[in-house]
Amino acid sequence: MAALADVRAATHVAFDAPTAEQVLRNGAANVVLASDRLLTGPSRRSPREHTWMRQAWWNSVDIWDSLYSTEISWELPVVVWVSSSLHERVNLWRTCSWLRHLGIAHHDIIVLDFEPVPRSRSRSHEGSKRPFDCSQSVSDHPDETLLARVDHASCWPSGRYDRAACLWDSYVDENPLRFVENCTGGVEGFPELAPLWAFLSCFFPRRAAEGFLGPSRFDEIVFSRLSSEWQTPAAVAAQKSGTLVDMWHLLFCTGDLFLPRRLEHWAAHDSSAAVERAPGPKPPGAGYPMLSEVYRLTERGLRLRDKGLERLTDAPVLPVAGTEAYAPSAPWVLLEDGQLARL
Repeated sequence: MAALADVRAATHVAFDAPTAEQVLRNGAANVVLASDRLLTGPSRRSPREHTWMRQAWWNSVDIWDSLYSTEISWELPVVVWVSSSLHERVNLWRTCSWLRHLGIAHHDIIVLDFEPVPRSRSRSHEGSKRPFDCSQSVSDHPDETLLARVDHASCWPSGRYDRAACLWDSYVDENPLRFVENCTGGVEGFPELAPLWAFLSCFFPRRAAEGFLGPSRFDEIVFSRLSSEWQTPAAVAAQKSGTLVDMWHLLFCTGDLFLPRRLEHWAAHDSSAAVERAPGPKPPGAGYPMLSEVYRLTERGLRLRDKGLERLTDAPVLPVAGTEAYAPSAPWVLLEDGQLARL
């Protein structure tokens, strides 16, 4: 506990509530919580625009991300606690970008980077097959590990700090090509890039060499689990089929509430929607979003599931980082080699 007390006057940045609570419990007095799950929904370079777009995306005015708050007193040094979770890695880039904007020098920033906690044998077997991991947390480690890490902490080299800030800049760009190039080519010190692109690429429509235009991998999985029979989002997620593992690999990173959100997008898309919606077994607003509505494929949806898209506008737009999937103004498609190209 003494080690953390040595930096009691510092500003600590945590990317999930359990880590913030653990750091506070061990002696820190000034903790900034920046816990938004930035892998889904829009992200923007402007803090003001980013904040209101994120609130609109989540349909909430609750403040769970205080990184841009004007009430923060950024006492030096700044200590950033980060795990290997993809959510936290993107928030790390954003934090470095914001601190640089505030004029805080790299030698006043300490990044405490925690390796994944070893899994039990059963979880290790399951996790080894997972192409991306969003479940890690600094709070998975005991207090003794956190305190020991502070004892041996040092600031990042300026080059690594700059590269983190530049990654955020490319992540929020309307043109995603620079970011994709970073992910596929690699950036020194940021091993999260390859699995991050493996995840994000699942939300772009796909173009085959012969010209076939298909929905994103996520939408394809959802449609394969829908039918002409009514189902709640909970039933869609739990349905035992060949896509169950792929579905949950994605939902572990999006959060399960992304599924009813995407089904809402499809049901509200146009007058001849591919997905139809009706009231579910639980009333809306009662705290059961996975059960408050039911969905089924229309005839058009069945054709789309079996034959693919005729045009991008067959599917509802989906914000991904700084760009949009399925948008006519940003017609990005995923090619068979994993690269993005304009349609």
